[in-house]
Amino acid sequence: MASARIPLDEQHVTEPSGPMGRERTLPALHPERMEDRCFVAYRPPPLEGSPAALEEFLEHAQFISDDLDWLLGLPHDKFWCQVVFDESLQKCLDSYLRHAPRGLDPDALPASPAVADMQRRLHRSVFMTFLRMATHKESKENFITPAVFGEIIYNNFLFDIPKILDLCVLYGKGNSQLVHKMIENIFTQQPSYYADLEEAVPTVTQVLDTILQKCGLQLEGATASEPLKLEALGKPTAMTMSQKDLMDLVLYLCDSCTTIYSFLDIFPAACQTFHSHGFLSRLASFYELAVPDIEKAVRKRNFDDKSLQEDLWRRVSHSCRKMVEVAHLLLQHTCLQPILEGDETRTSYLLQGVECAWESIGRKRLRPAPTVASQEAERGGKEWEETTPGQSNGVQRGAEALVGPLRKGDNGAVCTVSAGELESLLSHIRDLLPDLGEGFLLACLQEPVKEDLPPVLSSRSNVFDDDEFDVFNRDQVDMSRIWKGRKQGENVRAMLNDKQHVKEQRARYQAYETVVDEVPVGPAEQGAGAATYVTDDYDDEYDDTYDTNQVGANDLDGDSDLLNRRPFTIPQVLRTGKQAQGRQVEEEEEEEEEEDEKVAAVKRDHFVQDPAVLRERAEARRAAMQSRRGHRPEPASHVAGRPKGQGQTLETVLDRRRKEANKSRGANHNRRTMADRKRNKGMIPS
Repeated sequence: MASARIPLDEQHVTEPSGPMGRERTLPALHPERMEDRCFVAYRPPPLEGSPAALEEFLEHAQFISDDLDWLLGLPHDKFWCQVVFDESLQKCLDSYLRHAPRGLDPDALPASPAVADMQRRLHRSVFMTFLRMATHKESKENFITPAVFGEIIYNNFLFDIPKILDLCVLYGKGNSQLVHKMIENIFTQQPSYYADLEEAVPTVTQVLDTILQKCGLQLEGATASEPLKLEALGKPTAMTMSQKDLMDLVLYLCDSCTTIYSFLDIFPAACQTFHSHGFLSRLASFYELAVPDIEKAVRKRNFDDKSLQEDLWRRVSHSCRKMVEVAHLLLQHTCLQPILEGDETRTSYLLQGVECAWESIGRKRLRPAPTVASQEAERGGKEWEETTPGQSNGVQRGAEALVGPLRKGDNGAVCTVSAGELESLLSHIRDLLPDLGEGFLLACLQEPVKEDLPPVLSSRSNVFDDDEFDVFNRDQVDMSRIWKGRKQGENVRAMLNDKQHVKEQRARYQAYETVVDEVPVGPAEQGAGAATYVTDDYDDEYDDTYDTNQVGANDLDGDSDLLNRRPFTIPQVLRTGKQAQGRQVEEEEEEEEEEDEKVAAVKRDHFVQDPAVLRERAEARRAAMQSRRGHRPEPASHVAGRPKGQGQTLETVLDRRRKEANKSRGANHNRRTMADRKRNKGMIPS
């Protein structure tokens, strides 16, 4: 056995071998110490959700989960022998990393509770396996030399950059600390992974270029590795490509952005590698070019399925958010973090500049009168613009905001400094911002005129603005409604004698006082004016006999009524063989039903018929119907047989054998058949 406190890579074990049981000594990590076990590859949950597919997935996932639980239960030396030398185990783990559902996938949350529970169990088993594979020291007795551990995981491809990216996506959200320790230990014990990351970043950048090419776009100044072909000019854009291609493009973009963000968020040390390859500028250019076209295509194209359009829009929004967060991570860990940790003076100046920039948004800068100093500053500013043509006006405004705190007093007045003090200020600023010219800094140090604050009354906001007592906006106010102290109540007698409200309502009810039975019509009002008074005269000659009858209401003249009365039938000449045969069978059944009804009508005098007779007749009708349809009745079963000791007939023996062979079809989850199948394929040693 292995000695205690010795690394696994230096241990040797003595084991019996051969038919004679002779002992032999082998290294603790040796291929012959690996157990003969076959790990099957992972398959994702089925999308259609049929019972057969769900049962197959559950059984397949159960095999993988049981095998991984067995692997995690092995001792330290046996575990590493299985991990290093068992190729089927690595294929099983790789298949799960490639095909496991992501957070935004449609099948990420299976509908079946059994499938969801099995997926969670399998998800945990895979994570625990990778976590143990990334640990070189489990205890004081079980450990591997760090240098040898790095060689083992690197030379045997136990971990690589694609696997690490998938681990961050699958397990980073809920286990960020464990995944961070795992990846940090991998890169610490094997620095060669940093070189692999350097080679992988251009491939990640190529992903962005591929998406641009699919959209018919190209970065400005980008040079192609091969000449542009003629057919490339007619490539479809996001608006013209097929709906399936657009869906694949959005899924590809969403998966790529989520993977990059998860990796940089879990392992911030990789931000420096991405930044050294100019990934931030490429990402910004990609966002500016591709995102508007993709958003326009998803928003304005016509989709047959609106839920698909909503899902694509949700994925595009998620991708945009992840790209912005990736930019934040790169700026935080490559630009801001080194400054915050190493230069407090520079940090304070930058923070003051940012605060000043926020305060100066929306304010208009007034240029002072031209002086000699301002002319020199203007010339210096032009020189700075000529020396740095790549800088934009936004950079100038940002630099102006940075030096703003140095040139303002408490009350906005101009700070008067001597030539020596001014030179000292310029030297300090040039140390912090070496790219800026001296003339531009002098122009920024000049104090602009302080803007007058708006009056308080015009800028105030109150819930009582513009009401009847607002003396700031009204020239006249009803003073009768304003009094000092408590208002004296009116006299009760005076209040009761006040009939003002009665007078106000009198005019309203006067319109209802006069009731006119007859309206006299004068000679001048004859004609059109009098027609309004004679329209309601009673006509004694009108016949109202049929006023209450609904003529035509119950007629069956509509198409739907005709169809309800007589269904459509195909003429016998136009029927095919199957339709004619089916119609003949239906007619025979109808005739039999009519005969049964006739027979039943003859025997109506029976008050209660015998139930046994009714059951026999129903059974006879059912057997006749099944025989006409070609259905064979099930043979009688002889499984029970004779009592023990009297021997069994041939029918009993055959029925028992048939039951033994077919009972695994429905019960016990088909375990017997699948066990035989695994044994026939060599998965289980005989």
